[in-house]
Amino acid sequence: MSEPGTDAGVSVRPMQQSDLDEADRVFRLAFGTRLMLPDPMRFRGDSRLLQPRFATDPATAFVALAEGRLVGSIIGMDWGRVFILGPLSVDPAYAGRGIARRLMRELMSWVDTRGFDLVALFTVPDSPTHIRLYESFGFVLQMLTSVMAKPIAPGGSGAEPLTLYSGLDSAGQAEALTGCRAVTAAVFPGLDLSREIRAISEQHLGEVVLLRAGEAVAGFALCHAGAGSEAGSGTLFVKFAATRPGDGAGFARLLDSCEELGRSVGAQRMVAGCNTGRKLAYALMRGRGFRAEMVGVAMHRPDQPGYNRSEIFVIDDWR
Repeated sequence: MSEPGTDAGVSVRPMQQSDLDEADRVFRLAFGTRLMLPDPMRFRGDSRLLQPRFATDPATAFVALAEGRLVGSIIGMDWGRVFILGPLSVDPAYAGRGIARRLMRELMSWVDTRGFDLVALFTVPDSPTHIRLYESFGFVLQMLTSVMAKPIAPGGSGAEPLTLYSGLDSAGQAEALTGCRAVTAAVFPGLDLSREIRAISEQHLGEVVLLRAGEAVAGFALCHAGAGSEAGSGTLFVKFAATRPGDGAGFARLLDSCEELGRSVGAQRMVAGCNTGRKLAYALMRGRGFRAEMVGVAMHRPDQPGYNRSEIFVIDDWR
């Protein structure tokens, strides 16, 4: 027997490579429709989100099928002891049939077998339907996250010479990954962006900027750029960046390096998200010209601040 509010004709299975085009179409249609865009299919422009995330870790992706067609999908990102859930999308024509809940149940069942220390997501704060769905799976509302942008000024900025992961040999890259893990472990034990770093390099999605303090890695930034990445044309998207807790000076240097990278690849603007619980990082970004483009709310399972604390200097975007 199906649960109340669910459709017995819906099935959920792991996403396959052959599903990606249709899953991308439904993703754009769903979010573009909610945002009331004149052409919903233009949501996120020429960026790609599902394709690179699936290529990075297909085990975290599931699709829903009904009446012989793909009608929804869900995917997540494995960041070591932290799991970021989303996006979840359902074809608007199939809304209200319990498909989102079916997808959530499938992914959360996989998540529960892994025993992550923190599972987190970004959602819109003005939708009780979304919030109730996630609360029913144990997620708790936290603080707001501001997705911000700033124009990249032409000309040199005086930033220090860029050190890029792509410019290192294999031994240097292995050493850099170890250094990046040390930075994120200081932010939240077990937080590990190694999978994302390798994906940027292997899928040619952008660059990873390394901040040095002597020979050690003091910080790093995962930057997507260009069509086919999560950024899209004309944008440098800082998907994740971190320095050690309390290192505001290093964080400022890292922002300068990201902007210099943006200039070098011809981007006109930078986009970066920061949870407002990271008060010092958020204030520093605003002081450097970043302004909110959209606001979401973080939800965590279990109920804990995670790394959304005042002394943490981290940029991330969980959309």
